[in-house]
Amino acid sequence: MSGSSSIANETVDHAAERGRFTFYKLITNTYFLYAVSILGFFWLWHWTAVEKIFRDSLATPKEVLDMMIRLTSMNFAGSNLWGHIWASFQRVIIGFVLASIVAVPLGLFMALNKTVNSVVKPLFDLFKPMPPIAWVSIAILWFGIGEFSKVFIIIIGTFVPCLLNAYNGVRLVDPDLYDVIRVLGGKRKDEIFHVCFPASFPAVFAGLQISLSAAWTCVLAAELMNSRDGLGFLIKRGMDTHQPSLVLSGMLLIAAAAWISSLGVGLLERKLCPWKRSIDNV
Repeated sequence: MSGSSSIANETVDHAAERGRFTFYKLITNTYFLYAVSILGFFWLWHWTAVEKIFRDSLATPKEVLDMMIRLTSMNFAGSNLWGHIWASFQRVIIGFVLASIVAVPLGLFMALNKTVNSVVKPLFDLFKPMPPIAWVSIAILWFGIGEFSKVFIIIIGTFVPCLLNAYNGVRLVDPDLYDVIRVLGGKRKDEIFHVCFPASFPAVFAGLQISLSAAWTCVLAAELMNSRDGLGFLIKRGMDTHQPSLVLSGMLLIAAAAWISSLGVGLLERKLCPWKRSIDNV
């Protein structure tokens, strides 16, 4: 009884010690540091705008917030804010899906088949270093200023990360996993479907996340060049009329849209790759 009592007392003392508030715990608390970081950023932004470090080309956070509220009830080029968001989102999704359904399988086949790799890799290595923005002019020359030229830029920008991560995802699978399948009597088909694909899917989804970020960069570049709708159009409108609050509002809306779409890919990854957590913790 005395032994169990001493253990209980030690547990209570330990819990009291852990729960004791100190200034060091406060300044090292994760949520406190989050708050300091965000508040510090907005304070610096406000101070820079008020002091006119960039003359009158930087709006304060309040001015940007007021502009975003006004945008919900204003029309630009015959469309409201939600119409412009949907125009950009639609272009991103179409380009991203078209690129991924070609790039991911092609990257997997390149890693699994030497013949496919020998044919595709030299061409891929030739075009890989070219920045997607460099394709804007040629896309307009080929396809005009319509929708397909904008989607084409997004396809170019998202294709490389999708293919590269799928390719490397297969190549970096631990060879010991294949040995386990062979010891158990598995064939080549079992190695591919029970080891290769499940082990490479986390890398594939990492490539999809990167590609999605690149897609929003590309749609902005395409819409800045020539567009009558979309978030890039709002930013260009703000540049032409010298409205920093409109430019920053468009930038923040693009960041929010990219973050939401990235969350969607993350949810899909957790649904299709429930084993990723155990792989990360190995």
